[in-house]
Amino acid sequence: MVVVNGSSAYLLAKALHDEIRKITDQPVKLVINENGQGHAMLGNSYWAELGVPILAHEDAAAEFEDRGAQALASMQRYNREKAEGTEIVLPTETFEDEKVIEMGGMRIEVKNLGPAHSPGDIAVWLPEQRLVIAGDMAFHERMPPIFSDTNTADWLESWENFEALGALYVIPGHGHPTNVDQVRRYTKDYLVYLRGKIAEVLENGGTLDEAYYVDQSPYARLDTFDELATKNAGQVFTEMEFE
Repeated sequence: MVVVNGSSAYLLAKALHDEIRKITDQPVKLVINENGQGHAMLGNSYWAELGVPILAHEDAAAEFEDRGAQALASMQRYNREKAEGTEIVLPTETFEDEKVIEMGGMRIEVKNLGPAHSPGDIAVWLPEQRLVIAGDMAFHERMPPIFSDTNTADWLESWENFEALGALYVIPGHGHPTNVDQVRRYTKDYLVYLRGKIAEVLENGGTLDEAYYVDQSPYARLDTFDELATKNAGQVFTEMEFE
């Protein structure tokens, strides 16, 4: 059995494993970290304790090695006693472009499709089932977060590789299972829309302050809109200012 994401804390990973055991007695033989963020890797400490190998993209491993202590401290602040047992544990194996796993009669392709919202984002592709566990490449219920190290132009290029998979089913990093049309609408189309709005600001000689207030109302229904919309606009302005 393969688990995607170590989870965001030791106890949460243990709770997930308890739920898995209610369904099957098959052992977990591999954990795959979808990126180098705390929500994907902080639970590695639980799986490592069981001797389970942990796989991640090399950039994700480097990101967690660099920022893992910060992610752990942040998680400890909000999780308090539920952070007990969580330690920084790096992946035991990394890859660059693709790692193919044959297990239980299934072919599992772990792919780096190119830069997306954070370093080392990967997708887990099951070609026979036409199912992709997209991680944070694709969003449809939450607004995509754009960070200081996110390059939206690169994300849009990587999106072409994502669509080329021909997935019938999409399991996003956040939210319910869906399809490519939905994640295209709320990820690719959102990035194109926001870049278009920021391009208008730049063409008119506008400032960062003006960029914060571009109209993003078509996406106001998305969770985290209030938290992320203005931040995203500012990050894209900073990015496009030097393109």
